[in-house]
Amino acid sequence: MVPALDMWERPPFEPWIRDGWMYGRGAADMKAGLASNLFAIEALKHLGLRPAADAFFQSVVEEECAGNGALACLQRGYRADAALIPEPFGEKLVSSQVGVLWFQVRLKGLPTHVAYAGSGANAIEAAIPVFEALHKLEHRMNAPERRYHDHAGHNHALNLNIGKMKGGDWTSSVPAWCVFDVRMGLFPGQELGEMRRAIENAIHEAVRSQPFLAKNRPEIIYNGFAAEGYSLADDARPAAREARAALARAHTLVAGEPLRTEAITATTDDRFFGLYADTPALVYGPRAEAIHGLDERVYLDSVRHVTQSTALFIADWCGLEEA
Repeated sequence: MVPALDMWERPPFEPWIRDGWMYGRGAADMKAGLASNLFAIEALKHLGLRPAADAFFQSVVEEECAGNGALACLQRGYRADAALIPEPFGEKLVSSQVGVLWFQVRLKGLPTHVAYAGSGANAIEAAIPVFEALHKLEHRMNAPERRYHDHAGHNHALNLNIGKMKGGDWTSSVPAWCVFDVRMGLFPGQELGEMRRAIENAIHEAVRSQPFLAKNRPEIIYNGFAAEGYSLADDARPAAREARAALARAHTLVAGEPLRTEAITATTDDRFFGLYADTPALVYGPRAEAIHGLDERVYLDSVRHVTQSTALFIADWCGLEEA
């Protein structure tokens, strides 16, 4: 769940348009992409045509937490020769994406009355050196010699985020507990087990100098995302090359310029198709700004461009027949 805060210029669930941009929570991520896919099919119907092969339109839940919606579709037996996911990455084809690992850290403390705070162990303050250790790990993982080749131009492709934290029971008691949730990225080809071991080593090293936590080791729980990275650029299968070429032709006809590619620092559902379902996954969507942030917006002309490109891609990939 992403925040809808009172710091927006206008209420986030009352969309408005200004200078060609539509504002609103979810306008860009992910309603605009879904609309472009749906209306690409509608555009063909308006011309009295339909795809000569099956074209499935899917709208799934859980993309932001685990990806279980797309996984459920695959488990139900849906299969295709290619997938097109309209994530809002500025009319560029995503060439590679990072993986994501979520985890939760639970720290114990020794509670005492605040008058005798020196004899206790503050679980909330104990989290600070753990934060520092995790960010040092983040820095090491982003070192030039560790980067995935398609992310070589990113100085900081792997991002660690302390996303949520709570702890303590009362202002005048030394906190007996602290829990915080973390997101960490990893490169395509990097094993989840390798990243877990690195995280655990960093945390346990950080608390070694804290007498109470050295004897009461932090608990590390992996929850939510456990997603490998995926690289379409390295997919050498004929279907992947043909799908990229078909989308490039469609985009060039609409935009009047070649299709650009980008290695992104986020993850999408394309990993399920590309890694587990033998299906090349093309991530290509409209131009957007401030997704997950304040005053989220999508450029409406870009939505139209992506809709047109998607319709042409379907026509090329599936062929057409009279409706």
